[in-house]
Order: sequence, then C-alpha cells, then structure tokens
Amino acid sequence: MSLENVKNDMDKAIGNMLERFSEIRAGRANPAILNKVMVDYYGAPTPINQVASVSVPEAMQIVISPWDKSLMAPITKAIEKADIGINPMNDGQVIRLIFPQLTEERRKEISKEVKKLSEEAKIAVRNVRRDEMDKAKQQLKNKEISEDEEKEMETKIQKITDEEITEIDKITENKIKEITTV
Repeated sequence: MSLENVKNDMDKAIGNMLERFSEIRAGRANPAILNKVMVDYYGAPTPINQVASVSVPEAMQIVISPWDKSLMAPITKAIEKADIGINPMNDGQVIRLIFPQLTEERRKEISKEVKKLSEEAKIAVRNVRRDEMDKAKQQLKNKEISEDEEKEMETKIQKITDEEITEIDKITENKIKEITTV
C-alpha cells in the first residue's frame, strides 16, 4: 500500500466534486453548464463543443455558433431537453443563452446543492480511508507488518484524510461565497 495512492484516490473525489461544481450556475455564464448536453449529429450523440464554438461575450450570456448551420435546430432541441433551466434563443446564425439574475431563494437552493456535493466528496474520501485502514489491519493480521507499522500507516492515512477534508471545506466555502455574492 502506498500513501501516494491513497492521496491520489482522495484527490479523485475532490476532482469529481470540482467538476460537478463547475456545472452549477453561480450567477455568471459558464460554458461548463453545457458539458452534459449532447447533440444528435448524424445519429451520434456529440458534445456541443465538438459541433460549435461556445463563447461568453458577457457575464450573463453564452453564445453558441454551430459550424454547420443545419445543426441550429438539433442544438436548440438538445439544450431544451437537457433541462438546464435556460431557454435557448435561436436567431438563425447563433444560439444565445441568457442567464437571469439569481433570486435569493435560488441562491439558497444552489448553496444546499453545493453542500450536498461537498458531503458526497467527504464520504468518498472517508471511504478511501476506511479501505486503506482495513488493508493495513489485514496486513497486520497476515503478519506482513508489525503493530507499530500498522499504527504508523493509520496515523499517516488519517493525516492525509484530514488535509483532504480541509481542502474540500475550503473549496466549498469559496463556491458558496461565489454564489451568494454575485
């Protein structure tokens, strides 16, 4: 068992949380909100960024310029179907997504969602800790390591876990601040 593997596994949980945070609309237009939107491109589901250029000309607007104008309707349909909470406006040349200002109620809902995702990441980190602690106990039981080595491993694993949980808390706090101050 390598402590670097433990840290990498825990970092994956944080990376997953960050990816999911990027899809949450915090008041400013963020192209990451379109990551899960798939367009039917000649029968194959294709991400929007592979069939169009996506730009943010203003803080509250995303502009999608399809490379093939015949994709205007399928892109519009895909955005509506994805239920991201914004109605696309198709002017024949580009598709605009205009983000309304967040209400206080919506900010609270988003903050709850952020906290939930944060808790899921903490649970994932703790699961890695539990699995690694179990491995250390099994190694002790199989007489592969001594009790002192097992205690040292557990201490190091707990230290890494505490650092990762602290990082999750900082990231969450910053995201909530971003949501409530926009």
